[in-house]
Amino acid sequence: MRKVFSRPLFTAFLLLFLAASVTVPIHNTLQAEQKKIILQHADTIEGSESEGGRYRSVIGNVEFQDGTLTLRCDRAASYEQEHKIVLGGNISITDTAFAIYGDSGVYFTDKQAGEIDGNVRGRMLDNSLFGKSRRAVVNKAKGQVWLYDDAIAWHQQQQISGDIILLHFTESGSSKKQNIDEIQVHNNAFFASADTLSRSPVVYDQFSGKQMVIRLKDGKKIAGITLTGQAESLYHLYNEKQQPSGINYSSGDMIRMFFSDGILGSVKVTGNVEGKQYPESFRGNAKINLSKFAWRERDNPFRIQKSLP
Repeated sequence: MRKVFSRPLFTAFLLLFLAASVTVPIHNTLQAEQKKIILQHADTIEGSESEGGRYRSVIGNVEFQDGTLTLRCDRAASYEQEHKIVLGGNISITDTAFAIYGDSGVYFTDKQAGEIDGNVRGRMLDNSLFGKSRRAVVNKAKGQVWLYDDAIAWHQQQQISGDIILLHFTESGSSKKQNIDEIQVHNNAFFASADTLSRSPVVYDQFSGKQMVIRLKDGKKIAGITLTGQAESLYHLYNEKQQPSGINYSSGDMIRMFFSDGILGSVKVTGNVEGKQYPESFRGNAKINLSKFAWRERDNPFRIQKSLP
């Protein structure tokens, strides 16, 4: 039920509303001071009560600040006793390196962590990586972004997919810029890369396994990939003159890929190794693709956009 305000409370509440609505350096700290959760802007603020206790509703062009994290949405409700903010409508959580978008979610102020659901998509602000899933978890304190349920990401001409994708961030340099140093894929891990030496037909190197760990250098170039559990690989071979010389298929307990300056240099398969060599005449033949291969570039929510907000 809605709480009835006395005149002094109403006056104080009006001042609070003005502080949140005008673009001057006055901030409304919705949580305890040490939490540093600041309401930067909202068109409307309302105080209410429910069975769970008091909460504040903010509506219209809502923006919160938690350190380097910025939360934006159409509406939100702050539950101080539960240390959470329920977010709704056109949600975005942005840090210094990435932005995650969705339709609904909740942010836990005491953990610096948030969950987003509904048409989840995300990108690195330098456009080096894009992704989408059905649900996402952002954990600022641990430097992690989790993508759950049919998770897929695009890195340059490479595609990464699985049930769960974990992006781990690290800070580097005096500016403390955040970069991805590791990507983990859990269950049904798949990595596909467009072969840049083959223009016609367009072919893809493919790697799959139960789990996958990708190491990145400077947040952009892949340094190495390890696949474990029923690992398979299909990649195209070239001679010293960069002329096609066949296609290799291998399977084993573990596959390790080694990259030089972001380019695949060698592949090592260990444990119960099996393999075969396809002649060059099989190049571009979809029948030799790994069973879970699907190039899903059209699913990239940022594929057509040239400039992003």
